[in-house]
Amino acid sequence: MSDKDDMIPLLDLLSLKGKRALVTGAAAGIGRAISVRLAETGADLYLVDINEEGLRDVQREIKGKFDVSIEIFKVDLSKREEIINLWKAIEGREPDILINNAGIYLFQDFLEVDEKFLEKTLSVNLKSAFWMCQEMVRRRLDKGGVIINIGSIEAILPFAKGLVHYDISKMGVIALTRALAREYGKKGFRVNAIVPGGIKTPGVEKLRREAVLKLKMDVIKTGMNFMSRLPLGRMGDPDEVARIVVVLASDLASYVHGAVIPVDGGFLSA
Repeated sequence: MSDKDDMIPLLDLLSLKGKRALVTGAAAGIGRAISVRLAETGADLYLVDINEEGLRDVQREIKGKFDVSIEIFKVDLSKREEIINLWKAIEGREPDILINNAGIYLFQDFLEVDEKFLEKTLSVNLKSAFWMCQEMVRRRLDKGGVIINIGSIEAILPFAKGLVHYDISKMGVIALTRALAREYGKKGFRVNAIVPGGIKTPGVEKLRREAVLKLKMDVIKTGMNFMSRLPLGRMGDPDEVARIVVVLASDLASYVHGAVIPVDGGFLSA
């Protein structure tokens, strides 16, 4: 703005009070951190995961800190029918903000991937984001909204062996993001993607422990190589991804659209 007196205060731009946000994969890791930070900015929440117990833990944590409305939904996102039922359950109360975070991260040698394994990966990581975005756009076509899809640096720069199936699913998420940004920006939607890398989630920690206990030397070596080329020299915290989600969800990022933003400690630059 040219007139400084017309500038909106930063805290007002950041606030999501009066908004509803839907977060998939909300029971743990990055999704949990995103949910807590969105609640801190005042957003009411729809939390979605297949892990109902984890959702209840997150709900209790947030309720103990912030005065926001929270509804939890146990959904198998690999099944389109359950996604449709979710949106029917919130009909007339659709979210202003959609965060497609859910994903599975399983290692499998390329030559051993079968149709069932590939379909499961694509259904959870890519197809669920597609169907969730479709429902969001269809139901808010006259209102617009914010969509944030969570990809992975693995899609841009494959590094670990045994993740071809995962890589193509997450590259699809990036393509989905950019295509929707092109088609629906003028309809009032802002669509962006975040590509995390090297984030210390419970899932990553479990893989690390298993590799050490079972002496999986190839996995250990990959981890050491990964750390050696990280410019910041450390793994990231889920909250460091969540903070960027909050920025993109808020009016702080009102002119950020169709972007693919790494949160990776500089890995892609190295």
